[in-house]
Amino acid sequence: MTPTPLTVLSHADILRLVDPAKALDVLAEGFKGLSQGTVQAPPRPKVDIPGGNFSLAMLAWMPGRRIALKTVNVFHDNHKRGLESHQALISLFDAETGQPVAVLDGASITGLRTAAAAVLSVRECARKDARIATVVGAGVQGRDHALLLHLARDFTEIRVYARKPDVAARAAAGIAGAKVVTDLEAAVRTSDVVCLTTSSATPVMAADWIKPGTHVTSVGYAPPGSELPLDLIPRTRVIVEAKSAFQPAPVGCAELAGRDAAGSAELGEILLGLKPGRTSAEEISLYKSMGNAMEDMVVANLAYDEALRTGAGQKVTI
Repeated sequence: MTPTPLTVLSHADILRLVDPAKALDVLAEGFKGLSQGTVQAPPRPKVDIPGGNFSLAMLAWMPGRRIALKTVNVFHDNHKRGLESHQALISLFDAETGQPVAVLDGASITGLRTAAAAVLSVRECARKDARIATVVGAGVQGRDHALLLHLARDFTEIRVYARKPDVAARAAAGIAGAKVVTDLEAAVRTSDVVCLTTSSATPVMAADWIKPGTHVTSVGYAPPGSELPLDLIPRTRVIVEAKSAFQPAPVGCAELAGRDAAGSAELGEILLGLKPGRTSAEEISLYKSMGNAMEDMVVANLAYDEALRTGAGQKVTI
C-alpha cells in the first residue's frame, strides 16, 4: 500500500492560512469541550535540560478533529543565537487510522493560539466599556496580543511596553491604535485591560497598580517564578483554561498551585453560560494561562483544513 504523503506546513504557511477570527471560533469550541469533558488532553510530561531549559510533550484529541501531538522546547538564551526561545513541532494523525497526515511549525501555532485564547478571555470577561489596553512585553506574544485585541473590543488605545522602547516600537508598528509607552506604572493604572506577555521569572508590575474593574491576562511561563505579582491573585476572580491549572507545574501553573480553586471559572464554563464572565463592574478578573494541548490541536486542525482546501504546503512521503 502506498504511504499517504505528509503535508508539511511552515511558519509562513500557517500565518497565511490561519484567520485569527476563525482561530477564536475554534478555540471557543475547544474550551467548551474541555469543560464538557469531550476533549482528551492528558497531563504533559517535562524533560529538564541544563541551563534552565526544558521540553514538554502535549497530546490532545476531540471528536471531529485529528489527533495532535506537540513537542515544545523552551531555551531561554536562544535570543543570543538569533533564535526564538520557543521551538516546536506539531504532528497531526488521522483519527480513524492513526496515520500521520501533517507536520506543522509549532512555534507559530503556539504564538497564535496563546494570544487568541487570551483575547478570547478579554472578549468574555473584560468590561463592555473597556477601551484602553496595555500589553507588557514586545516579543512574539506581545506583538500577537496587540494585533488580535481588536477582535475583543473596539479599543481606542493599545499601549505597548518593553524595557527597550525600540523593541516596543517594532511590536506596535502598523497596528491601529497602538502606541509605545515608557511609563509602565502610569499606563497600567489607567488601563481597562492589562496583558502580560513576558518570560520574566519576577513580577513585571505591582499589584496595587491594577484598578478595580480591570481584566488582566498572563501567558508567561517561568516556573517557579512568575511575571505576575502573586499578591494580586487573592484580589481577583481567576479564569483558567482547565482546573488542572491549580496543579503544580508542568501540568499546571506555579502561581496557582495549592490555591483554592473555589470561585474560579474555566473559560469554557463562561462560554457555555454556566458561569458569568464578570460578576460586577468593580471586579478584577485574571485569566492565567498554562497552555493546554487542546489549543494546539484545534488551531493545527484549522491550518491543515485550510491547506487541504487551498493545496498549500509541501508534500513529503516517509
